[in-house]
Amino acid sequence: MPRINSPAELEALREKILSERDPNRTCITLCSGSACHASASREVAASIQEEIQKHSLENTVDFRRTGCHGFCERGPIIVIRPQDICYFQIKPEDVPEIISETIMGNRVIERLLYSDPATNEKIISESEIPFYKNQGRIVFGSNVYVDPKNIEDYLAIGGYSALSKALSAMTPEDVLQEVKKANLRGRGGGGFPAGIKWEGSRNAPSDEKYVIVNADEGDPGAYMDRSLLEGNPHSVLEGLTLGAFAIGAHEGYIYVRQEYPLAVENVNTAIRQAEEYGFLGKNIFGSGYDFVVKVHKGAGAFVCGESTALMTALEGRAGEPRPKYIRSNVVGLWGKPSVLNNVETWANVPLIIQNGADWFTQYGTETSKGTKIFSLVGKITNTGLVEVPMGTTLRDIIYKIGGGIPGGKKFKAVQTGGPSGGCIPEDKLDLPVGFDELTKAGSMMGSGGMIIMDEDTCMVDVARYFLEFLTDESCGKCVPCREGMRQMLKILTNITQGKGKEGDIELLQQLSETAQEAALCALGKSSPNPFLSTLQYFRDEYEAHVRDKRCPALSCKELISFYIDPAKCQACTTCFKKCPSNAIIGGKNLVHIVDQEKCTKCGTCFEVCPTRFRAVTKISGEPVPAPIPEEARIIVRKKKEK
Repeated sequence: MPRINSPAELEALREKILSERDPNRTCITLCSGSACHASASREVAASIQEEIQKHSLENTVDFRRTGCHGFCERGPIIVIRPQDICYFQIKPEDVPEIISETIMGNRVIERLLYSDPATNEKIISESEIPFYKNQGRIVFGSNVYVDPKNIEDYLAIGGYSALSKALSAMTPEDVLQEVKKANLRGRGGGGFPAGIKWEGSRNAPSDEKYVIVNADEGDPGAYMDRSLLEGNPHSVLEGLTLGAFAIGAHEGYIYVRQEYPLAVENVNTAIRQAEEYGFLGKNIFGSGYDFVVKVHKGAGAFVCGESTALMTALEGRAGEPRPKYIRSNVVGLWGKPSVLNNVETWANVPLIIQNGADWFTQYGTETSKGTKIFSLVGKITNTGLVEVPMGTTLRDIIYKIGGGIPGGKKFKAVQTGGPSGGCIPEDKLDLPVGFDELTKAGSMMGSGGMIIMDEDTCMVDVARYFLEFLTDESCGKCVPCREGMRQMLKILTNITQGKGKEGDIELLQQLSETAQEAALCALGKSSPNPFLSTLQYFRDEYEAHVRDKRCPALSCKELISFYIDPAKCQACTTCFKKCPSNAIIGGKNLVHIVDQEKCTKCGTCFEVCPTRFRAVTKISGEPVPAPIPEEARIIVRKKKEK
């Protein structure tokens, strides 16, 4: 491909690409992100290609493997355009029917459509499915149109127009001021205004400056950055180049974790293509501006998501944070001014430059502008990636998009902000999502993890779980984090095991205050958040664990017992056969008993007991009824004899 040397040449190329694409021609798009790969997306793709060739449809049907569509639990997903027919959970064996019935016969296959759980209505169009309909996907929405390995798909939707505009009609100061005016805040966790960060680097006295993409996404259950980098890497590259131009940098890095092989593959492909077309490298668009990008694969340490630790790792040393006496945008990578933003932040930049700050600020709240991508997981009907305007309430995200809590269970809390975030209870569901609003509620935005919990979740154990994760991921450089978290974890573990004692809660509060004040980096300072937020809203659960040795959620293994109600047991022998520890005493026509000494509290008996009987119950904080006498155990047989 000849190099593009001017904005006019770019527009000519775009027109050529669009002229060769018939908008009325059938196109099959298949989600090919990591989540769908785990559900046999590759095999589905191979089957589609085989069927297209088999029926000689190469000249009438296009096939595009795109990035993540977002509705991950329903993958692999196929969308057939321009009809906008959406099929879910496709298997390779479904493909021949899709080709013969829908592509060739113009008939919809109902069993593959989305079925609304509330109405059982079959919905054909992707845009009408509640999960998608209630979002506002200005950043993530392009994923469904772009093959990440084909730069022409990105150009067809306006890609690199913002860079062309900036290098031909704007100064670096103009780009900077537009980002400042948009009040784009970092989507990586801190929410610091990107324009102000950039300005600090631009004004720093140095001839060498760097821009960095933080793709070291380590929060449990979060995969927003991975999916964006996998599905639309050119949007990130374009944003990064715009940022580099604004601050005067000529070298950029993408720090991506080793565990993201598809993201690494796609972004390397995108860099090669951008260099071939002249969007990276020397004299971009004939402007005289030079910029190169390198990919660095990180080892996966959670602490490397912290800016100074990431830069230390980029320098080839152990990823450990350092004191921020001078911020890294002034003294960062190799002691030079360095702007670090996460994947989602950079992907917003081309939209701002192309459409203007006024367009961007129409979305969001007074202090949190634009949209935010969340990873919606946990005890929720619809799991996946969602993008909503800032200011959308938690209730709308959980119920309108997420479909509410499955199994008739009651909502209990939503954990936002990753392991260092906090848990927000039901009475705050109408809280608008924004950086400041979540912070005031005792949580934070973080990178966008959103874990939903139902009534069966023990909030004390939730705090213990996240402290365990953070303790494992601590780099150990400072005492408040290394030792403080270890002690907090020990106390929380004791509490969940029924070994808590008076004063434990107060001691946890003291350790939390010390970590918040004295820890070296953001990981250590925010590590007490899981405990503090759960204590704030669920203190009664902590007190029940410590004082009554009781778990109100019937979740903590050491504090519960399983008991078979003799009035309900029908001696079906299901639990007797399934118990892995042979703790069920019983037999045909005999009411069963749980041998408490043998019981490992695995819960198998509770899970397998037929719902029509519900004879097995969980109890906590109260003595288990004494085993029933032998004469009572023949009750089932006597009932049958009558």
